[in-house]
Amino acid sequence: MHNPGSTANPERFPAQDRLADGAQFIAGRLTKGTSGRSHTVVDPATGEEVYTYDLAGADDVDAAVAAARAAFPGWAGATPGERSDALHRFAAVLAERAEEFARAESLQCGKPLKLTREFDVPGTIDNTAFFAGAARHLQGQAAGEYSGDHTSYVRREPIGVVGSIAPWNYPLQMAAWKILPAVAAGNTIVLKPAELTPLTSLLFAQAATDAGIPDGVINIVTGTGRVAGERLVGHPDVAMTSFTGSTAVGKRVAELATATVKRLHLELGGKAPFVVFDDADLEAAANGAVAGALINTGQDCTAATRAYVQRPLYEAFVERTAALMETVRLGDPFAPGTDLGPLVSHAQRDRVAGFVDRARGYARVVTGGEAPGGDLGKGAYYRPTLVTGAAQDSEIVQSEIFGPVLVVLPFDSDDEGIRLANDTPYGLAASAWTGGVYRAGRATREIKAGCVWINDHIPIISEMPHGGYKASGFGKDMSAYSFDEYTQVKHVMFDNTAVARKDWHRTVFGDR
Repeated sequence: MHNPGSTANPERFPAQDRLADGAQFIAGRLTKGTSGRSHTVVDPATGEEVYTYDLAGADDVDAAVAAARAAFPGWAGATPGERSDALHRFAAVLAERAEEFARAESLQCGKPLKLTREFDVPGTIDNTAFFAGAARHLQGQAAGEYSGDHTSYVRREPIGVVGSIAPWNYPLQMAAWKILPAVAAGNTIVLKPAELTPLTSLLFAQAATDAGIPDGVINIVTGTGRVAGERLVGHPDVAMTSFTGSTAVGKRVAELATATVKRLHLELGGKAPFVVFDDADLEAAANGAVAGALINTGQDCTAATRAYVQRPLYEAFVERTAALMETVRLGDPFAPGTDLGPLVSHAQRDRVAGFVDRARGYARVVTGGEAPGGDLGKGAYYRPTLVTGAAQDSEIVQSEIFGPVLVVLPFDSDDEGIRLANDTPYGLAASAWTGGVYRAGRATREIKAGCVWINDHIPIISEMPHGGYKASGFGKDMSAYSFDEYTQVKHVMFDNTAVARKDWHRTVFGDR
């Protein structure tokens, strides 16, 4: 691996020297991967190479799992207060390095700096502070004499070594969502970030070590899914797998995890509906649709992708949403006037363009639908795109695009609107827009999704769970509910009678 400082602009990547020793973080230090293959992180805004590293091989995964296994007894045996204190120190280190994290995230992902500064990094710091507090509230059910002759209580215990795989769209936040509840509950972890975007995951693990979290508690292996990912999921010493990514890959992860009967947590794809009833505030709905569809250039599993608008508002909604989309400013992610950056790669840009180009045969592209030229031509940019006239069963309505594309369809009755909202395999997130309390209540009850917003779309908070229904997977990130994913529940039962021969023994031998 060559020194990334030779290729990256220090202003865009001020933390580059922290990663000069390799992209594998094992037992508290950076090392080089041993696969014999390298990978280059590319700035998607310019197409320039910014960081080249050696990919992890199976031996690196084995070493990381061994480090996590060795660290587990000490970390699991720490008191909740000790783990809490360590996580509070971790949050403080993250806050000190906030600008470094924001710039590294913008560099590798193409996110506008205002997004990483105002959303990704503060959200991650808040998650860390939340789990620092939650670590002290890992509780089981209170003791009681439920059988009459025994006292029962429930222990919540850590599972062991967790092997997690995070996606490229929110690499910093996804690293936090995987790592924090696991370690707060007393587990140790090996995380595999996407090879496209490893920078902030590595910086996150370094910050944890600098905050005093013991070596081996948090480990990072940066490699391909086929080599490092499959080795991690199938490793016999990994007790749990948590995966965020596409539904197709999630099925493969489930197959591998099932072979060793691992605990499994899957947060998979989404195709979030955005249901606008005829009593909605049109301006609020149009603004919400543009923001909800375009955040992170649409590379968000909860992004608004299917807007269903009741017929009386349909034409006005299309007109206003298209007009707002045309005001969105594409540009350099580090420029203060930029609203929308590129997609994560040229391959992802071309994938999104393919969906839109195929849709031209059966639908209308109202605005967008093209990559810009000029100064932005070298980057993986794609204009905000609004599509109408598509059928409910068409590819652009049913499939996850993961780009700045919103499809708008009309509906007539409330029944139809909710039916259409539920009419995809996914069920991660949704929103409903209405001034009516009964309509809002019905939408929250009947839309099958893990999160339903009313008169807003996208906001998340550390105290509330994130996870889906149906093909969007199962299990929860964030919140106290995530402890359910990362703990074993143990029933402990004490005899209170001191009687040698219990009455129930007669079912095996003797009479009453």
